[in-house]
Amino acid sequence: MSTPVTFPAGGETCVGRLYGDAPGPADARKPCVVLCHGFGGTQDTPAFTATARDFVRAGYLALTLDYRRFGESSGLPRQLVNIADQLDDIAAAVGHARTHPGVDPDRIVLWGTSLGGGHVVTAAARDPRIAAVIAQIPYNGFPRKVEGRSTAATLRLLAVMVRDATRGALGLSPVYINQVGPAGETAVIAGARAQQTVDAMTSATWRNEVAPRSLWDMWRYRPGAHASFVRAPLLVCLGANDAETPAEKAAELARRAPRGELRTYDHAHFEFYRDDVRRRVTADQLAFLARVLPR
Repeated sequence: MSTPVTFPAGGETCVGRLYGDAPGPADARKPCVVLCHGFGGTQDTPAFTATARDFVRAGYLALTLDYRRFGESSGLPRQLVNIADQLDDIAAAVGHARTHPGVDPDRIVLWGTSLGGGHVVTAAARDPRIAAVIAQIPYNGFPRKVEGRSTAATLRLLAVMVRDATRGALGLSPVYINQVGPAGETAVIAGARAQQTVDAMTSATWRNEVAPRSLWDMWRYRPGAHASFVRAPLLVCLGANDAETPAEKAAELARRAPRGELRTYDHAHFEFYRDDVRRRVTADQLAFLARVLPR
């Protein structure tokens, strides 16, 4: 069961969904997991909704959201990743969860995957009331070399980034590129494994396009710079074969956090959204919460 919710963020309206039944008047309020999707993601993708339901089955409430300019949330131009705005959207989602009568405001958990995995570290560093953090295959800077991308393909991507950023400075609409494409295509992520994940995915709102000016913002973003300020227990789940959010960069988040823990899986980035892998990783995350979060 899920219920649509809305909340304001930066003059826009973010749309989320609250999963689980709120406790009755005589029941204790429940902890709530706020789930934050990755680069260009939306809250209705299958692996994301399945994870929210897994937390509900374990006794939590779960709140998902679309960042502004994505999915059902408002904001223009569409498909534009803005790091500061997305962090504000997460803070707004946490604030909304804390006002819900069924939620224990001091037992809010942040869960994020990929870019969202980096976001939850930064967001928790800003909010000392966060009770626990789970960062799955988290972004902590671009890889030094992108697997399978030639120098020519890199130059083509840089050229379209410059062109789109120039259009943005002039107040013009984006020149979109694909988020995911086959090897050799001018896309943010180009490769067979990523393409297979997209081909198997069903979503009413996800669009395989993004404004490439977004990548300049990501280029400067380092969630690891904030990890030492996270007071809550932090679990980092990384993939040993991850080419998109490399293990050595992701592990930095756990090393820098005062209460950081690290779990490594012998998988690539997009395999974490495969159901068998997802279930195993989520089971470990639930075990972590059972240990660190007072019930």
